Amino acid sequence: MTDTTSGPVRLAGDIAHQIDQLAEQLLQAPPPLAAQIIATVLDPENGVLSRFTTLVATGSHFAKGHAENGLLPPEVWLALGRAANELHDIGLDLDEHTDTLRELARPAPPGATPSVAKHVSPLIARRHR
Repeated sequence: MTDTTSGPVRLAGDIAHQIDQLAEQLLQAPPPLAAQIIATVLDPENGVLSRFTTLVATGSHFAKGHAENGLLPPEVWLALGRAANELHDIGLDLDEHTDTLRELARPAPPGATPSVAKHVSPLIARRHR
């Protein structure tokens, strides 16, 4: 039996599978490698998050055209547009932490003692834009 899945649909499935594999490797990675993985994923220009945000925005443009032609409900277009905007905002929130993650990913010079956190404080949720 032949696979009737189109190339792009198969590609999307493959990417989803690779993201699952990356998440599994992230769970098992030592802290410097985990920080490097996360920093790479969050890279504002070439990271997975920014590319995924672009993909959702492209989907929104697709849905807009089909919603205007009556082929899709306008709610689909609006939901994709909101999702793209939210992902963009999340990316902006995370951008400021990418350098910190990259710094953690750098190997320590030989003989260096592990540094103590600059600010030891209880974990609290802070959100600002």
